[in-house]
Parts: sequence; structure tokens; C-alpha cells
Amino acid sequence: MKRVTSLLPPRRATWFSLLTLSSLLLILCGSPSVRAQPADTLRVTAALEEVFVEPTYYSVLEDPSGTLTLAQIREPRWASQFQRASTLPTTTMDHPGAAYWLRLRVQARGALQQHWYLELFDSHLNNVEFFPPDGAPPVITGAGLPLSTRKFPYKNFLFRLPLHPEQTQTYYLRLVSSSKTTFLSRLRTEQPLAVHFQTEYGLLGGFYGILLIMVVYNLCLYLFIGEQTYLRYVLYVLSCSLVFLSEDGLGFQYLWPAHPALNELIIAGAPILLLLTFSYYARQFLDIAQRLPRLDRWVRAVVVVSLAGLVLDTVWVRSGWGFWLYLLPYGLIYYAAYRVWQRGQRTARYFLLAHALVALSVGFLILRRLGIDTFTNTATVYSMNVAFVVEVVVLSYALGEKIKAIKEATIRTQGKLVKQLRKKHAVQNQLVEQLHHNQILKDQLNTELEGLVAERTAELSRQSETIAGQNRELLQANGLLALQSAAIEKLNQDLQHDLQEVKTARVLSKEVNFGEFSQIYPDKDACLAYLANLKWADGYQCRKCGHEKFCDGREPHSRRCTKCRYVESATAYTLLQKCKFSIIKAFYAVFLIYTHQGNYSSQELSRVLDLRQGTCWSFSQKVLEAMRRRRQAPDFDENEGWTHVLLDANAPDTEEAVVAEEAADRA
Repeated sequence: MKRVTSLLPPRRATWFSLLTLSSLLLILCGSPSVRAQPADTLRVTAALEEVFVEPTYYSVLEDPSGTLTLAQIREPRWASQFQRASTLPTTTMDHPGAAYWLRLRVQARGALQQHWYLELFDSHLNNVEFFPPDGAPPVITGAGLPLSTRKFPYKNFLFRLPLHPEQTQTYYLRLVSSSKTTFLSRLRTEQPLAVHFQTEYGLLGGFYGILLIMVVYNLCLYLFIGEQTYLRYVLYVLSCSLVFLSEDGLGFQYLWPAHPALNELIIAGAPILLLLTFSYYARQFLDIAQRLPRLDRWVRAVVVVSLAGLVLDTVWVRSGWGFWLYLLPYGLIYYAAYRVWQRGQRTARYFLLAHALVALSVGFLILRRLGIDTFTNTATVYSMNVAFVVEVVVLSYALGEKIKAIKEATIRTQGKLVKQLRKKHAVQNQLVEQLHHNQILKDQLNTELEGLVAERTAELSRQSETIAGQNRELLQANGLLALQSAAIEKLNQDLQHDLQEVKTARVLSKEVNFGEFSQIYPDKDACLAYLANLKWADGYQCRKCGHEKFCDGREPHSRRCTKCRYVESATAYTLLQKCKFSIIKAFYAVFLIYTHQGNYSSQELSRVLDLRQGTCWSFSQKVLEAMRRRRQAPDFDENEGWTHVLLDANAPDTEEAVVAEEAADRA
């Protein structure tokens, strides 16, 4: 946003104006022969030092094409189209890019002791042409040209008026701006102008000095403490400084005077950067993401949309009303601060106070941008500078308060931890005392035990002779016991083997539960080992080349032909090819279906195996089909076990599964 500065006459100039007006009234009343001057003529006298140029003194001609010259606008055709600024709807340049011709008549009454200067307050006018009445070459300057084009290297536009006593001279100004602005100005003599320069630059120097101090102070805190909020605050203050440097023209005057394009870029981009850094800082300072997560999402979305709208308006639309897009995100963040303050964060009240002053100064700025000069005075024009100084100081203090609160919370937490450690230490002392008491009891017990051991040793020595005699008898019996032990060991091994065979036979002969079944086939490796031994019980022979020698494949219990390198897994060409679930459950499913002669429902099978009914039904159909083919086999035996069904190699999807397995193995 652009800021147009304006100053009303100080009290001394006001008294001079009243005195001059009274003198003119006396002259007009006492000299009827003097002709009345036109109402749009600005009169200056030697008693005056500065005069605020009211918009009523200007006559305005808008040139949308921007092609009119000074000679053309002096022709009667165009001169008659000049309108008094007081008759216009607003005193602003409402059409960015159009040329506005201003005509100002100034009458010098009496001999003037000092030179007069015209100062235009808006430093963002892209092109300014000042035409002296004496036919001298025009002064062409503007924000779109280097600072060297200005006769006076000043942040505002300053032109000397060659006034002559008792003469009325007409000055023309041609103004072009890329945004909406006003044409407020002031006439000053040399001495008030010098005083104004000294005062204004002193105040601005103090203002930027405070901002610099805040930047250095918070940057040092960030480097020492490492708290990211300080860095975000530094970025925010730097963007504020960049906005003010671009708004008051000091940046163009001192930092980039030879780069007008950079000046226009900073003027357009600094407010956007300010909105971005402000939201970036305020969200963390207020802890909106933690305290109001839902509102935080809205804040981020509104900021992103507003930034996109500002960029679009700056680059393409150029409506001049982009400053309205700042109100919604700033208002939403201010509302979030109020909500956070309601939830108990004390530092949020400093945020509300600081930005209330900024909001008031922004309101004055918007009124000036709308052409409403009712509240325009020195206090309102520089209220934004004062508000931002108050803001950076208050927010720095608030940031310190926040860190202090976090530190106090940390100290309280550490105090609680110290109390817990003290309690733990007291418990440890009690434990040490208990251990010491236990050690005393242990020593007493050891003393008593030593006495008992001594007595027992004497008794044992007496019994040792008796035992020695018995040992000789036992040696003779040991020979017989050794033979009996060997026989018993052999009997135990046979019994264990018979027990395993009985258990296996029981599994192979009737229904058992899954726990008992898992003892025979405890894991996948045992199942694959059993299936491989069953499959290649008669010896290995390659299905591709017929070779009989093999080595281990990459998969467990698979075999690779040493001649053609063909790999065959343990499940290939069996009922378990492409089985979608655990091979242990598959074994048990085949066992249950076989032992029940195919009369085992898929619902019960699903409940027992904890599988989907569809999967159980599909697998049971494969088992039933394998049982049917097995019964039709020539070597079928009614008393054979259920494991023969596993070697069924005629399942419909066996060949496709083998081809897929071969492709995967080659890959």
C-alpha cells in the first residue's frame, strides 16, 4: 500500500494566515477600485512562511490517453475542460496509468524575501513534469526515473517557484501514477523548509534507529537462546522497515537511488512480504496451531488466498484497491489473538494492544486513500510510524514475557522432578538400610550354620566308616544296576519311538485338534520338509531334462537341477501349489476333510482355521477333487493315509502356477 504524507500548517503559519486574510479584507473594503482575484488563486506574502495547498486551488484535467502536450492544454478547447478540484467527486487520481494535468495560479503580494518551493507529498508518482511559467525547460522526474533527475535530492518532489512581486503566475504539473493517489502539496520558504528537514529526518532517524535496535536485540536473543519465535519476529520487523523505507521514500533516496525498477518492485512487494512475515510470526507467538487448530487452518488458508489476490492485483489487475485484501487476514489473526487471550494466554493482551494502535493508524491511511482528508493532520499521517514503534517495543516485551512464562513453567517442572528424585533417594536410603539389616541377619545365620555344619561334620565322620562298608557292598550291586540301566535306557528309547509312532498314527487315523496336529507339523519348515521327503521319496528326477542330480534352491527345501538349472519347489506339482494361506493350516484342512471323507463343511473349516469361508470352500473343493482322482488311481489303497492326497499333481491351476513360479525364479 502506498502512503501519502501531508502536513497542515503549524500554529505560527496559521496566525500568519489569519493576519494576511485580515489585511486582505481591509484592503478590499478600503479600495473598491481593486479587482477581486479569482477564487482559485493562491496568494502568498512576505509575512507567510508556508501554505498548505488546498485541493480547491487546483484545476484538474484528466488525459486518459496521456498524449496531450503543454501547448495543447493551453488551447481554449482543452483549457475550458479544466475542472476545479472542489467540484470533482474525489480529490484522488482514480485512474492509474492516466495522465492528470494540474493548473495552479499563485499570486505574490509585495516583495518576497525568500524563495518559495512547491512540495508534492506523494513520493510514489511514477512521472512528474513541472512546467515553470517563464518558458524554462520543464523539470521531468518521478519514481520511475533515477533520483539524479531531481534538482533537489529529496524523498518528496520539490520544485522552486520563480515568483515575482504583484504578479499572478500559472504553473502546470503533469502527474502519472500506477496506483490511486492524491495530489496534496505545500508551499514553503527556505527557512521553514530547512527546519522541517531537520525535524523530519531526526524523527525518522529515531524511528529507524528503534527498529534497528529491536532487530539487533532480538537477533542476538535468537542466536543465544535458539528460540525460533525471535527469528520470526526479526523477519517481521525487517519487513516493516522495508515497507516504511518504500513508503516514505527514504529507501529510494539513500539505498537504491539509481534503481527505480527496484524501487517499484519493493513498493509493490514489501506489503505482501509484511503480511507473510506477520502471519508467520503471529501464529507461533500466539500458539494458534496448538490452542486453536481449526482456526489455524482457516488463518493459513485466508493468508494464502489474500497473498495470491495481492500478487494478482499488483501484477495484472492494478485496481489500486488491493489494500482491502489486507483487512481479512489481519482481522482474522486479531480475532485469533482475542480467542487465545480468552483461553488464558496472558501475553496475547500485549498483541491485542499493540495491533489496536496499528489498526487505528491503518484506518487513517485508508481514509486518505479514499480521498477523505477530514482527519488528515500531522498526528494521523505519522500515526503509523508511532504505532509501529509502540508495536515493536510492546511485542518485544511480550515476547520476553512469553519466554519468561515458559522458563517459569520449566522451573516448576524441574522442581517437581527434583521432589520426585528426593523421594526416590529416600526410598533408596530405606532400601540400603534394609539391605544392611539383611546383611546382619545373614551373618548371624551363617554363624549358626557354621556351628551346625561342625556338628554335622563330626556326625558324618562317624557315619563315613559305616558308609565305607556299605559302599563296598554297593560296588558289587552297581555292576548289576549298570546292566539294568542300559536295558532301561533301551526300553525308554523304544517307548519314546513307539509313542511318536502312536501319536503319528493317531493323527493319520482319526480327528485331532489343531494343537495336537501342530506338534507333528510345528512350522512351515517342518511341513515343507515333510512334503519334500514325501514328494521325492523314490529319488529326484528333473522334470525338464530327466537329470537325477540336484542342489539346494533359493527357497527352503527346493531342488535345482545341476544340469539345466531348473528349480522345483517342494509345493510344485502338489495340491498346495499357489496356496493362499499358511501351509500348516492347509495340512490340517486336508487332514480334516480326508478323515471326514469329504463331509466337513466350509463353515466349520472357517471357524477352526480362522479363515474366510470363501477361501475354505475353494480349498475344500480342490481337496475333494484330489480325493476323487486318488480313488480312481490304479494304486489306490483303502487303508492309505491322508498324505497321499497332497501329491495330487492334476489340479487345474498347477501348470499355470508352475509356469509363474519358473518366471519368478528366473527374475
